[in-house]
Amino acid sequence: MAGKGKTILFQGDSITDAGRPREEGSSSLGQGYVNLIAGKLGYELAESRHRFVNRGIGGNRVSDLYARWNEDAIHLRPDAISILIGVNDAWRIVRKLPEGATDRFERAYRHLLDETKEILPDAGLILCEPFLLQAGIAVEGWEEWRSHLDGYRRIVSTLAEQYGAVFVALQEPFDQAALRTNPSYWLRDGVHPTAAGHELIAREWIGAVQRSPLALS
Repeated sequence: MAGKGKTILFQGDSITDAGRPREEGSSSLGQGYVNLIAGKLGYELAESRHRFVNRGIGGNRVSDLYARWNEDAIHLRPDAISILIGVNDAWRIVRKLPEGATDRFERAYRHLLDETKEILPDAGLILCEPFLLQAGIAVEGWEEWRSHLDGYRRIVSTLAEQYGAVFVALQEPFDQAALRTNPSYWLRDGVHPTAAGHELIAREWIGAVQRSPLALS
C-alpha cells in the first residue's frame, strides 16, 4: 500500500465501535483499538495523511455487516477494509435466540467478501480473528462459547488465505495475556476489551499489517 493518502476502513461490532459518536460529519474513531491504530500510524506517517474511518456498530453480526455494506463500505471506496466480527453470531446461538436458529457466519462472510472483491477489486482486506476469554458473560456455557469461537477462528483464517487477506491473530495473544493476570483485566466481561485489551488488539493489528503487502508507508 505504498503511496499517499490511503483510506483504511474498520468494520465490526461494539469492539470496533467503542463508543464512536454518530453525529453527521464526526471524525471521532471511538475509544478503542481503531483510535489507537490511527493515533500511532497517523503520527508516524503524518506526511502521508492516511485517513482512518470507523463504521463499527454495537451488536452487529456478519449478516448485519452485509446488510449495510453498500453505504458503510462500498460507497466509501476504501483502499483497505479491516473486519472484526463473530462474537454476536456466537452469542445468539449460545443463548438460543431466534436470530441464532441457523449459523450464517461463514455463508454471510463469504457473500460479503465476494461482493467486495467484485466491486472493489483493488481494496486490501484485513480479517481479524474473533476472540473470547473465560470471564463475565462467557463463564456460563464456556465450553459452547469457546467451541463456536474456535470454529469461527478457523473460518476466518481460511477465508483470509482464500481471499488473499491479511490475517490478524488475536485469540492466542489474549490467551497469553490472561496468563499474566486475570482475564477480566483484558476483556472486562469476557468479550469487550478494557483499555489494555484494546492496546493488545492495536499492537497485533499494526504488527500483522505492517509486515504485510498492505503495509502503510
